[in-house]
Amino acid sequence: MQDFTAALKRRAQQLGFSLTGVCAVATPPHYQQFLQWLDQGCAGGMRYLPDRKHAYAHPHWVLEGSRTMLMLGTPYCPDRRADEEPEPSRGQGKIARYARSDVDYHDVIHRRLKQLRRYVIERFPRAKVRGVVDTAPLLERDFAQQAGLGWFGKNTMLINKRLGSYFFLAALLTDLELVVDPPHDSAHCGTCRACLDACPTGALPQPYLLDARRCLSYWTIEHHGMVAEEMIGRLSGWVFGCDICQEVCPWNRRAPEGDPVFEVQRRGMDLLATLDMDEAAFRHQFRRTPLWRARRCGVIRNAVLLLVEQQELAAIPKLRLRLQDPDPMVRQVAAWGLARLRPPHWQQMLRQAIDAESDPTVEEFLRRLLVEPNGALPAERSSRDR
Repeated sequence: MQDFTAALKRRAQQLGFSLTGVCAVATPPHYQQFLQWLDQGCAGGMRYLPDRKHAYAHPHWVLEGSRTMLMLGTPYCPDRRADEEPEPSRGQGKIARYARSDVDYHDVIHRRLKQLRRYVIERFPRAKVRGVVDTAPLLERDFAQQAGLGWFGKNTMLINKRLGSYFFLAALLTDLELVVDPPHDSAHCGTCRACLDACPTGALPQPYLLDARRCLSYWTIEHHGMVAEEMIGRLSGWVFGCDICQEVCPWNRRAPEGDPVFEVQRRGMDLLATLDMDEAAFRHQFRRTPLWRARRCGVIRNAVLLLVEQQELAAIPKLRLRLQDPDPMVRQVAAWGLARLRPPHWQQMLRQAIDAESDPTVEEFLRRLLVEPNGALPAERSSRDR
């Protein structure tokens, strides 16, 4: 099996996986810490994590009978030009580096995993094989460390000496006994605290602990409802995701250019133009990109928060139009934005919106804004979830 393992790694590298390593299927080393992290509430509103917590205990839940897994890493573009550019100008929002291409990494990596699976099946027709990329209940970083791909940084990212942390992880599970690689037992962060000290919201309260409830990536991507009041004014210009803890990491200074399929197409987002997008326009532009994860209502929510933070008065007529938006959350955040920007006759705009409103929850929020214009955003979506 040694020759086949080496051949499988070569095939993976030909397909674009720069990092390859094999580990045994077992309970992940940090599973108990994962459970404690959940118990502390650090997952925030990501209910899919505690709802499937027992499945994370062993990869058999992902592929029954699996014995080994090939862990894989695909680098995305670190976007060196962004390091040389000034902060985004007024009316612009920053996008996390992994989302700056016009492709969704899930689509790219799944295609490659299917080809890799076929490669195994051609040699072993009765083998059980499954490829996954960050959607299955699998603690990928644990297994990647066990497969020798890197170590856990203090920002909880997996770091590789050659690639830094700007790479996607994937796994190919099989019931074959592939030859296992030695784990990456050493760590190379030393006394560095750059990531902990740079986080603007304190999402890294101590080394190796990420509290999603304070993380900008969580609030701008994963959170389904409105942003918590204590996070308003603290987005640091990010409209989708955040790279701060990676940007300051010394290991990313030497990271090479990534896979060209993830070529940078956008470094930021025109916040005012975003408010003009209806569902069809947003789908057309972002359906096959990572930005689809936040959906249109989430991206518009983030755009409004940044525009209010910037006191961008050019947003006012666009917000007024969004009071009639089909999405109830967009209507609420538009009303909130008008109440914070306080244009002339803003109360009249809200009263007209109340008269036309059919959603009782949205109507209640609008009435509350008239009394408390500095009131908090609603905690959840009004009538539907995404």
